[in-house]
Amino acid sequence: MLGPGLAACLVGGAISLLAAQVLPVSALLIAILLGALWRNLFPVPDALAPGVAVASKRLLRIGIVLLGLQLSLSTILGLGAGVLAVVVASVGITFFASLLIGKWLGLELPQRLLIAAGFSICGAAAVAATEGTVKAKQEQVATAIGLVVLFGTLMIPLAPALGALVGFDEEATGMFIGASTHEVAQVVAAGGAVGTSALAVAVTVKLARVLMLAPVMAGVGLYMRRKHSVTADTKPPVVPLFVAGFIVAMLVRTVGILPEPVLDVAALIQTFLLATAMFGLGLGVHLRTIFKTGGRSLVLAAAATVVIILVALAGTFIFPPAG
Repeated sequence: MLGPGLAACLVGGAISLLAAQVLPVSALLIAILLGALWRNLFPVPDALAPGVAVASKRLLRIGIVLLGLQLSLSTILGLGAGVLAVVVASVGITFFASLLIGKWLGLELPQRLLIAAGFSICGAAAVAATEGTVKAKQEQVATAIGLVVLFGTLMIPLAPALGALVGFDEEATGMFIGASTHEVAQVVAAGGAVGTSALAVAVTVKLARVLMLAPVMAGVGLYMRRKHSVTADTKPPVVPLFVAGFIVAMLVRTVGILPEPVLDVAALIQTFLLATAMFGLGLGVHLRTIFKTGGRSLVLAAAATVVIILVALAGTFIFPPAG
């Protein structure tokens, strides 16, 4: 029965949207925290599980498709070849370094892939997108999301401080924030703390990282088909349907056929759907379980954060944004 669980997530998403209007925190982060608070402070009835699963998977994927409407290829390409190279390096090096470090730590492949995607691309949304491709266990998904929220939140004060420490100007600090910080919402918070110019550069660079979701998911899907499936019936798609939808939405935005009011409504719907999904995912974040069984995952998350900070710092030094 979908009703109770889905309704709970929809209400959680709506509350998060309203709270974000009065708090300097994104609706997505509020939703994850609300769901996690419920999970850790009060019992979650088993009857909610089917509806929560729909919210945290199907609604999430629709939200990711609509996220594509925020991306214009012309804006991304306008960053220049050097900055785009830093984006690709930040995602690629962090992703593969996370897989390698996770293997050394003895983590299962699905857990490694979830953390690698979340920390290199776009946080909880990338974790959830990867989950559909690798068929991870729910506790692995919850662990990865809990860690990306924890370390991404730490990046909000840390990234601007590091930018100032190494002597970056405002725009370079924005580039560093966008290339290193995990969630779009966390990038907005960190960039906004530095200044208007930093915020604009940070968000654009971060959205370029979000664009990497499609090719990375295609690569993961192809790998899982070749290495971890034995029959055609069980093989995951090379490109999940929602990733294809994300690409189409991005192309629609690039062509410019949708008026701004429609894009504004789509952005609101996207935020609501993602907040609803994040509330559902938050219901799976059990801190006691994470700290009891996720010690190696915690080490990997810390290592992935260090890697992406170092790559982003080096890249910003070598290819600073054009003034």
